[in-house]
Amino acid sequence: MSGAPPPAIEIRDVAKIFRQGTGAFSAARFVRAVDGVSFAVPAGGCFGVVGESGCGKSTLARLILGLHPPSSGDILVDGRRLADMDRRERARLIQPVFQDPFSSLNPRRAIRDIVGLPLAAQGIGRAERERRVVEMLERVGLTAEMAGRLPAQLSGGQRQRVAIARALILRPRIVVCDEPTSALDVSVQAQILNLLAELRRELGLTLLFISHNLAVVEHICDEVAVMYLGRVVERAATEKLFHAAAHPYTRALLASVLTPEPGLGIPDVGLGDTYPDPANVPPGCRFHPRCPIAVERCRSETPLPRMVDGRQVECLLA
Repeated sequence: MSGAPPPAIEIRDVAKIFRQGTGAFSAARFVRAVDGVSFAVPAGGCFGVVGESGCGKSTLARLILGLHPPSSGDILVDGRRLADMDRRERARLIQPVFQDPFSSLNPRRAIRDIVGLPLAAQGIGRAERERRVVEMLERVGLTAEMAGRLPAQLSGGQRQRVAIARALILRPRIVVCDEPTSALDVSVQAQILNLLAELRRELGLTLLFISHNLAVVEHICDEVAVMYLGRVVERAATEKLFHAAAHPYTRALLASVLTPEPGLGIPDVGLGDTYPDPANVPPGCRFHPRCPIAVERCRSETPLPRMVDGRQVECLLA
């Protein structure tokens, strides 16, 4: 009997270090934007990555897309190292959907040219490109007539559908969605999320969904990783994480979600007003300066990832 198929994407102890302050009058600083992250996503799965701005989510997305090389560690797609693939092969396997459809589309190009550009880069002829572009536009809920329009002639939701069509035109195995709904109205967000879920089922897509919107992640993802200062501090099945979070940072994020109930005001989650300097990570547990339950050992002892009640967590007290 053959073994189980490899994950669609696997991240093995990946780190990314950026150098800052290289001027004549400033000392160099090193920021570990991603610091030893590991996880795997099965084929057809939807994996969410959440955390505050600056935690390393978007850097992780760029590493997976091949826009940055990792400083260490490996990224594997279907068991093969991403670093061993050329740009064309990576494009056929992984495609992005970015945050802002108002800036991710070339305002001077017609929709047919925007969606068809990946096909042109792969050497597909004009007639075949036109056929596949119209087919994909209709699949994401747009009409063939829109192929001749410019992005400025479309609404925000229609532009994001164009961005999704462009991402899917090569029939990739993996789609990296970096905040794909945050620039849209709430009603349009729901339409885009439902479209992504439908396309995932129909095309067998594997989605990596990066967001700070916890309600969106809970709606669409099977499993969620919570990042803090470049590390994954908790990873669990979505239902388990949202109903019984183990890490105090995860609990603080969940407590920060606004509700429509009148009179409740803005929740106080006890994390303070400042975010730690990523170039000067605290010793011990990196979350201890903001943690409401930290004890003395948290200031000196670095927690290692361990399994607690079916989830991975980095906390000495979980």
